[in-house]
Amino acid sequence: MIEFSFTLPEPESPWHTTWDRVQQVNTADISEMDLRYKHFGVRAQLTINDVEVISNRGFITLVDLALSVSWVGKCLAAGEDSAFNFTEGAEVIRLHVEGDRIAMSSSVKPWATSVAREQLLEAFAELRNEAHACLTARVPGIADHPVIRRFAPDQAGS
Repeated sequence: MIEFSFTLPEPESPWHTTWDRVQQVNTADISEMDLRYKHFGVRAQLTINDVEVISNRGFITLVDLALSVSWVGKCLAAGEDSAFNFTEGAEVIRLHVEGDRIAMSSSVKPWATSVAREQLLEAFAELRNEAHACLTARVPGIADHPVIRRFAPDQAGS
């Protein structure tokens, strides 16, 4: 079983400003680095077979998450191993293709799990699509940004 979701910060959270600041600039002028690491903080959670792969106790940025999931999904769909991490932490999540399953492990935590490749790819695609929908609904004009278009629903691969 896979549970993959994200929630926006509460209005009183300092992370809420990562959403507010974007309303004050031309979205076309925001760099990829700023989109990935400065804006759109969320609490994300990925649980696979009762293993907490990504904890919702901290914040990560939604664009970085969506781009990471998109890239990893493309690698896995092509039968290639992959990995991802987030700037805020030292942990690397490793994904190893084993036939029609994906074995997952952490570089720093003592967990390991595996899941059907198609099931994981579907969860990644759903998360990517939800992230895109959330961003484009809340930030006028962001859908036209080339970085955001990289994980638009019409993009194939994950």
